[in-house]
Amino acid sequence: MFSEFLQYLFTGITIGATYALIALGFTLIYNASHVINFAQGEFLMIGGMATVSLMAMGVPMLLAIILAVVLAGVLGILLQRFAIAPAKQADVVTLIIITIGASIFIRGLAQLVWGKEYHVMPNFSSDEPIRIFGAVLNSQSLWVLGIGAILVVGLVLFFTRTLIGKAILATSMNKEAARLVGIRTQLVLMLAFMVSALLGSVAGVVVAPITFTSYDIGIMLGLKGFVAAAIGGLGSGVGAVVGGLLLGVVEAMAAGYISSDYKDAVAFSMILVVLFFMPRGLFGAKVVERV
Repeated sequence: MFSEFLQYLFTGITIGATYALIALGFTLIYNASHVINFAQGEFLMIGGMATVSLMAMGVPMLLAIILAVVLAGVLGILLQRFAIAPAKQADVVTLIIITIGASIFIRGLAQLVWGKEYHVMPNFSSDEPIRIFGAVLNSQSLWVLGIGAILVVGLVLFFTRTLIGKAILATSMNKEAARLVGIRTQLVLMLAFMVSALLGSVAGVVVAPITFTSYDIGIMLGLKGFVAAAIGGLGSGVGAVVGGLLLGVVEAMAAGYISSDYKDAVAFSMILVVLFFMPRGLFGAKVVERV
């Protein structure tokens, strides 16, 4: 039925937009440092959990969201300053392991602070569902898509119109050359981690009313974000967005037409299929080696 297909499509696009935001965080860090930051999912968790916690204390929703996003940004800076920067001479595999350790540490702290329970966050606007051709769309889905689109456009403008954005791009292309022309590459890397954390936390805040939130929600969503980035091509912003939306839609269709039990398996099978035929992902840059 068309309404059924539309329902799965709306669900897929909504969760796919979340994956895309997480994937953009992975892409940003990868471009700046060639490190895959597996603590990215924890920033998403911090965004949702901190917002819920602050609202429970009586803080208005908008202020709670702003404070939660700022907290995640500060954590991103601390991660780069105290975990990544001291090991800047280490190889990429070591740095990736450090991010995995940081992820476990942040998750452990979150469990101590907030416990293991799932927490509910209210919709940003009406709880009334929107009906389109027989399919039901959660009003929060429009917030996810709208904020996701604004952030993507904002990132494009950030990298093309601002000195900081251009400095990050220059550092990603050639760190030594960037340093020689006066760019403080360690500061640039710190800013890249901060922006990545902000992206993750915003994704966590906007999706929390749909998925609920808990101390360990960042594990699976973070991995799905990485899968989306890899499918699209690590290092490609367009690839991160397309990979996220594609993963979300395929996952929703598989859950709807096959079984929700296979939802995660289908998602992780996609990365194998895409990378088997296109090792650098859908939009990954080709590398030419001079011999």
